[in-house]
Amino acid sequence: MNPALGPRDRGSAALEVAFIAPVFLLLVFTGIQVGLWAYGRSVALAAAREGVAQLRVLPDEQFATAADPVVRAHVEQFAVTVGRESLLEPHAATAWTRDRVTVTVSGRVVSLVPGLDLRTTQHASGTVERFAGAR
Repeated sequence: MNPALGPRDRGSAALEVAFIAPVFLLLVFTGIQVGLWAYGRSVALAAAREGVAQLRVLPDEQFATAADPVVRAHVEQFAVTVGRESLLEPHAATAWTRDRVTVTVSGRVVSLVPGLDLRTTQHASGTVERFAGAR
């Protein structure tokens, strides 16, 4: 027995650990959850950029309208493939004007806490490319 500890100090280390351990675990799980949320956001942004890369090179708006469902399905599949379990239920939406195309990807981010519903929405846009005909 340590003579520096009095009879009232016995067991104080175990009590300190009992209070500090849950706080430490909460900090660890919060850090992991923030990382999962950030990764889900980056997956959504990468999927949106993939859609913009496809839509901006289509020859005209009429062709883009016909290709839109195919591109949205590709973007959602891209998010599922790249994100695996990090971005759940991805949904893609597209919008374009004569000079600009925008793709929005949204979905739920995986959560360590049951019942915690974290969502993310990411947008990517780019100018529509116009190709000059051969002369």
